[in-house]
Amino acid sequence: MNSESNPTSTKSIGAISVQSTNQILMIRPAHFGYNAETAHCNSFQAQVDLNPDLLQDQALKEFDEMVSAIRAAGVQVMVADDTALPEKPDAVFPNNWVSFHRKGLMVLHPMKARNRRWERRASLISCMQKTFQIKQLIDLSEREEQGQYLEGTGSLVLDRVNRIAYAAISPRTHLKTLREFCELLDYELISFETLDCKGDAIYHTNVLLSIGARFAVICDKLIAHKSERDRVMDRLHQSGKTIILISEEQVKHYCGNVLELRSSGDKPILVLSKTSLDAFNELQLGQLNRFVELCPVNIQTIERVGGGSARCMITEIF
Repeated sequence: MNSESNPTSTKSIGAISVQSTNQILMIRPAHFGYNAETAHCNSFQAQVDLNPDLLQDQALKEFDEMVSAIRAAGVQVMVADDTALPEKPDAVFPNNWVSFHRKGLMVLHPMKARNRRWERRASLISCMQKTFQIKQLIDLSEREEQGQYLEGTGSLVLDRVNRIAYAAISPRTHLKTLREFCELLDYELISFETLDCKGDAIYHTNVLLSIGARFAVICDKLIAHKSERDRVMDRLHQSGKTIILISEEQVKHYCGNVLELRSSGDKPILVLSKTSLDAFNELQLGQLNRFVELCPVNIQTIERVGGGSARCMITEIF
């Protein structure tokens, strides 16, 4: 694991900084590729007619350029290398199996796809415990035996300041495990069902919702039931968020899969893919620019084949 600079404290400068951090973890993939085990419940994935070695090379190029862009924006990026065996095509998306929280808490999450469970390497977990001075580890991974999944900050979109966990129920997000997480970490749970234009549930909450310190990006039209939709919108308003509405078409371009971080100077930045940047309209970009400095990254291969975007590639360190 390496960093451009030595880790520094993420203690907040005022309550607003608790929502976002200036330290993140990213995993450099060893065998990026199309994951057939996850494709049945992730409509964003697509197979491409490309030699596996060329696909891996392109993914590495995009990954390295993304790390450089985020570091240039003033965020500390810890990079851990994936191992060659066993092959883990989705290792570039670590936010699904691990999350970090205040007071030195680390949570291991239950994953639906068996080949994604290999991403929870004991050696990497031990390294993170030492590097990030973990004081408590909560391991929910045994819930996999009961089919009760909760795929990290893919399943959970957290308002860390107001202690609210928003979650879309799906094959990868189980209500019982959601409730357990919220009880253990003292979060209010706002759960809801989603339906896309094909009548399928959205696989992860973080493709339709992102919460920053002062704003929220959301596609409310994907929330299936009006009562649940109203509850989500009311809670966001009550929390003081400026709401930026996006369409289902913009969700397909990952406009909801963006993440607010903080520079070492406590300046808010928004990491987003070039795909999503191009899909936002001028009004929405104007709204975002009121709150954050945009940090776009070109990860088109990772998005198309992996079915996840910028937010999915980042594990925040608190």
